[in-house]
Amino acid sequence: MGYSVERRESVLKKMLPPNNVSIAALAKAEGISDATLYLWRKQARDQGRLMPDSDTTLTGWTSRDKFAAVMETAAMSETDVAAYCREKGIYPEQLSQWRTACEQANDWSQASEKKLKEATQSERKKNKALQKELDRKEKALAEAAALLVLRKKYNALFEDPEGEK
Repeated sequence: MGYSVERRESVLKKMLPPNNVSIAALAKAEGISDATLYLWRKQARDQGRLMPDSDTTLTGWTSRDKFAAVMETAAMSETDVAAYCREKGIYPEQLSQWRTACEQANDWSQASEKKLKEATQSERKKNKALQKELDRKEKALAEAAALLVLRKKYNALFEDPEGEK
């Protein structure tokens, strides 16, 4: 059973903000199986259309969709961005946060490398301090053992054979 392009588009439009109708509710209301609706949404996304993954929240937007929204609005004026956001059902602040996240995405490896280097240096300092403490304690233990051996030899040398001192 084939559906017309117009019907498909009207159903897909209901999935978008500000309506954000869930697929389950759309399937019931339109009499179309939810598997078909999931397929239509996937096909629309494959064509490059911004379709939230989640049925009800903006957190369902994938990183690919967020990046596409940032790219689409990069050259727009503030009023055009506001109109775009109203159309997509997002806030300009969210778009700004997404833009910041995209900008920082390329710096992630440098930042993580810097944190790793700092952590490595810190661990090396701790290791060096612990090794120094261990060496000091080993020397003290060796000295105590030597004193015990000397004490034993001294007692053995100057002790009476009958056990008297």
